[in-house]
Amino acid sequence: MAGNPDRKGAAGAGELLMNPWARSAGLHTIFTSGISGIEATRLNIAGLARINKTEIAFGHMQYLVGTDIAVNSLGIAQKVGKRGVFGLDIMVFDFGDIRVTTTDQPEGTGAYYSPTWANLAVSYATTFENKVSVGLSARFIMESITDIRASGIAIDAGVQYVNGVKDNFKLGLSLRNLGTPMKFNGEGFTTLKSTASNYNLAYDQRSANYELPVTLNIGTSYDFYFGDEIRFTPIANFTSNSFSQDQLGLGAEVSVFDDIVQVRGAYKFDLQTASVEERDVYTGLALGASANLFLNKETGAKIGFDYAYRTTRAFSGSHNFGIRLNFGK
Repeated sequence: MAGNPDRKGAAGAGELLMNPWARSAGLHTIFTSGISGIEATRLNIAGLARINKTEIAFGHMQYLVGTDIAVNSLGIAQKVGKRGVFGLDIMVFDFGDIRVTTTDQPEGTGAYYSPTWANLAVSYATTFENKVSVGLSARFIMESITDIRASGIAIDAGVQYVNGVKDNFKLGLSLRNLGTPMKFNGEGFTTLKSTASNYNLAYDQRSANYELPVTLNIGTSYDFYFGDEIRFTPIANFTSNSFSQDQLGLGAEVSVFDDIVQVRGAYKFDLQTASVEERDVYTGLALGASANLFLNKETGAKIGFDYAYRTTRAFSGSHNFGIRLNFGK
């Protein structure tokens, strides 16, 4: 009772909850138990350890179609030693050019500005006896507009466990966005005030601190195999949000032709009763598909193309596009 509905909207840095990667977005970012590679940096960092050698990924998201906001991401994961994997990823927002308006010139002054939202993460994950993987990530956050900026660091931690003849059963847990409060500052908070003596005094205004949106994810899944080329994976996930309603996500992924083609879908809903205006923007349906093609069967080099669409409470949904390159058997 200590929080969720009453604290909704009280956190900042909401971009930490956004997912720019298409493959996991098609499952509504609920695959805590089985997500793998560089995409794991946005859900369960333990999955970073589950690559063969090297992975490079690029993602593009058309966020809330109708707002003209785009999100681009780039990541690389590299295996080191027998079990460890280092990862580096960056996510950058493109808000376009926004007109500067004032009370005297509501149609615009002729000047433009563009906010800068970006975050960069350094991650490491490793496996133990091929059954348990753990990971840790540190993400630097930067938000700014003209003369006003804020920065902070968020820490993610996660664990994944697999068992079964073909590692069919999977269980995952992740804790995301632990960090110190952030605060805006800069020259934009400096104000000139006229005095009775006809000269100006400069003084600084102060902004309030804001917390990061901490989340806890617990998920499970099971792989059912039909022959050598078909896999069906049902997925369940619980998300505890510190500053909004808790959520439950259910989904499934079907893989055919030995993972050459994959289709997936998920549905996420709030567990607490809420009005339409209070629901999460991504409450509802998500769909996605992937095509994975060999570039060189001898070296194990693959290229993957991913797409996802998520319905949204406002605007016309979000589209995700992605390209992945995997090297090594």
